Amino acid sequence: MLTIEMMRSLWPHGNAHVPGLMEGIVAAAPAVFGKYSSANNPVPMAHFMAQISHECGAGLEMLENMNYSAQGLMNTWPRRFGPRLARKYAHNPQMIAESVYGGRMGNAPPPSHDGWLYRGHGLTQLTGREDYEKVGKIVDLDLIDSPELVSDPDHALLIAMVDFVEICHCLEPAIGDDVLEVTKRLNGGTIGLTERKQWLVKWKHALGAR
Repeated sequence: MLTIEMMRSLWPHGNAHVPGLMEGIVAAAPAVFGKYSSANNPVPMAHFMAQISHECGAGLEMLENMNYSAQGLMNTWPRRFGPRLARKYAHNPQMIAESVYGGRMGNAPPPSHDGWLYRGHGLTQLTGREDYEKVGKIVDLDLIDSPELVSDPDHALLIAMVDFVEICHCLEPAIGDDVLEVTKRLNGGTIGLTERKQWLVKWKHALGAR
């Protein structure tokens, strides 16, 4: 079972941006992992913890940082940003979020602020109004009017597990110990796969998974 000692060892600065985050995760763990009983064994638990460790930077990146340089914009979204547009948008996080996320994932297009409000948030970096609404209905929280609840220590673990299991359908490949497929389903690609594998080794060791 997940313990505060494990969290402090693997997430040494886990409470730095969200006070009480690690304690909230540990307190919620018995009910959350118990609800999804197939997740309540060391291998899928290690996969879940590895993925959230990467997605939220071990607690240090609970809200997506949209502060890109011009070159960063062109590297990340080469089809969307050429040199002129990248210079215009550089280091304007809200304008960047509304540009790249507006009009998709259930977000209304600009001048709506949906892209900014529903940017990556929480342990799994939940993104897009559509998924905020879906997850909110499942956990009985209004994540549309209160998106900050995604990172609340009292709710963060449950929201992340719902995203992992019910929205991204990661549990089956996690049970099968398939880190590549878990990553594809949660991330939509394979960004950070090497780091996710490294986290998986750490969490398997901590949880005694074979």
